[in-house]
Amino acid sequence: MPTLLLRLQGPLQSWGTRSRFDHRDTWPYPTKSGVVGLLAAALGRDRREDVSDLAALRMGVRVDRKGVLKVDYQTAQFVYRTEGYVAVSTPKEREWLSRYTKTPIRVDERNATVTSKRYFLSDAAFLVGLEGERALLEALHRALKNPRFPLYLGRKSYVPSPPPYLPDGLVEAPLAEALEGYPYLLGGKPPEDLLLALEAEEGRLVYDQPAGPFSERRFAARFVREEVLPKERVPEGPPAWEVARVAH
Repeated sequence: MPTLLLRLQGPLQSWGTRSRFDHRDTWPYPTKSGVVGLLAAALGRDRREDVSDLAALRMGVRVDRKGVLKVDYQTAQFVYRTEGYVAVSTPKEREWLSRYTKTPIRVDERNATVTSKRYFLSDAAFLVGLEGERALLEALHRALKNPRFPLYLGRKSYVPSPPPYLPDGLVEAPLAEALEGYPYLLGGKPPEDLLLALEAEEGRLVYDQPAGPFSERRFAARFVREEVLPKERVPEGPPAWEVARVAH
């Protein structure tokens, strides 16, 4: 069965699996929900549209550079609380805000500021593979070259650079073979063994399998088998097409 390869590389990436408003985590490599979302954006699908065909693809990831885990500390004010009011710090803030909203406003200094920690990966590079029917993979390959909607790496402000599209990314090989056989994305030989994460029937449990349109925010569990890929088995990079493009 053929495999579609894409490159997810950029200054910042974040692939959450257990995120809530005040705590946004990131998985150490791209999640299936994040990749399916990227593919749906490339195809131009609305968040309310069905993505079951994309979710049915078997996914794998080769970690060419794991990046550095970092955290962004953020604060928010004038947040609507579940109790039915907006908390502010001072009467002056209440007076000012009341000009713009009819929502109940209460001076509540303790709850006026909400803090949030948002984790992300800096300078990471991943080779992602999707195994499935050729017709769908061909459509996705074309869409990645000319995406309908902007593509991003987990969050809308995290843009990919270089693009996910690989001219030679449609490979007539099963998932593991395609990931092992593609040249190292960063050029030269890998300095160390790489992590290979493959969707499997048993392994690490990850709650990132889309179980409905993204507007419904429903996700199921899947198994991922993680293994070490010896650096000697990874072809030297960069890919030949990239070398030819730079030469011309």
